[in-house]
Amino acid sequence: MYETVDRLLAGPPPGASESELVDWIAGLEAVKCTAEAVQAEAAVRLDEAVRARQAEAGVPSRRLGEGVASQVALARRVSPEKGAKLLGLAKILTAEMPHTFALMKAGLFSQWQATILARETACLSVEDRRVIDHELCAAGPGGEPARAVAMGLRQLENAAKKLAITLDQASVVARAANAEKDRRVSLRPAPDTMTWLGALLPVKDGVAVFAALDQAAKTAAAAGDERTRGQVMADTLVDRITGRAEGAKPRIEVKIVMTADSLTNTSDQPAMVEGYGPVPAAWARDALADAEVFVRCLFTDPAGQLVAMESRSRKAPDGLAEFVATRDGGICRTNGCDAPIRNIDHVERHADGGTTSAENLQGLCERCNQAKEALGWRARPGPDGSIITTTPTGHTYISPPPDTWPPDPPSLSPAELRLREVLRDHTLAA
Repeated sequence: MYETVDRLLAGPPPGASESELVDWIAGLEAVKCTAEAVQAEAAVRLDEAVRARQAEAGVPSRRLGEGVASQVALARRVSPEKGAKLLGLAKILTAEMPHTFALMKAGLFSQWQATILARETACLSVEDRRVIDHELCAAGPGGEPARAVAMGLRQLENAAKKLAITLDQASVVARAANAEKDRRVSLRPAPDTMTWLGALLPVKDGVAVFAALDQAAKTAAAAGDERTRGQVMADTLVDRITGRAEGAKPRIEVKIVMTADSLTNTSDQPAMVEGYGPVPAAWARDALADAEVFVRCLFTDPAGQLVAMESRSRKAPDGLAEFVATRDGGICRTNGCDAPIRNIDHVERHADGGTTSAENLQGLCERCNQAKEALGWRARPGPDGSIITTTPTGHTYISPPPDTWPPDPPSLSPAELRLREVLRDHTLAA
């Protein structure tokens, strides 16, 4: 087996035929599926080992297993939220869905296909879940391939839903009624200084919002508006939520961090929009020209690092906490985690009541802040503004420092200023 995997990972030889290349792609896909199954098995065993160690150390039962999902996330280079989902899926597959797990180990079923089955059967009892697992993922009586192997993702989802409704309609209805509590709004970056604004709403509310925007687009088109239907719907959404339609500038805080040179149109160093990321300086200047602006100075040291005050408080004062959140770009400092900052906490705890400084503070999401409190986790500031985290297994992960701005150039001497003026005059004359 190992020889086959090594051969596949080495890549197809030069001059391979079309048929051989297709076989190579299929073989690598099977290896991926099998690897995901083995990763799931390893995650479950890690969880069991950590729980046993924590229990021996006297950790309360309600806290057993803390930090496992974060270790899985760091090892798989994904966010802690994704790590928690992967760990939960691994437990379900190994304990409740043996046929699905067997298909994965055989290289015939992907992790995402298994996720769909686990998600659509989450409201059922273990017994009913195993019925669907057998119905869709067990081989036929004559050795025929499992039904799920030949299904597309939508087909697989629909087949699981139909079986779930057939087995326990009441649970499916109750799950749908309970889903309303998960309503939320999200924002994520899109290319070219655009964003995706999404809302998870109950179906009646989502349809009503879309219908209102659609009606606004139809009215605008009938009046001869030259904007496209999508543009009118997007503009109407912004107008109605922010009050822009009434002509007043909305009093909404959007943090844009840029150098003084970029602000005064003498430099093109990128600006940073908290919650989005880097944007061109020209775009930031245009955005500021259309808004009610409050300027707050954030100073940099010679290396371009943002600097701030210290405090004797054990908790970061509001000003310092806001500074750290801005410095970290509004994104959790944990490797692979793109969640927004919810907590400002110390990297290293001060047992002696030492200073609370920007160098010893980091912005974290709630999940990462809780995970680092688990038994055996350690963190310390690095010399370059990085954060070095060590897990209970001794693995070390380095979170690099936030992006910095290049240092301001040294001031020109009077002679250098005069020389620059002469060269500029000659250039203009030419």
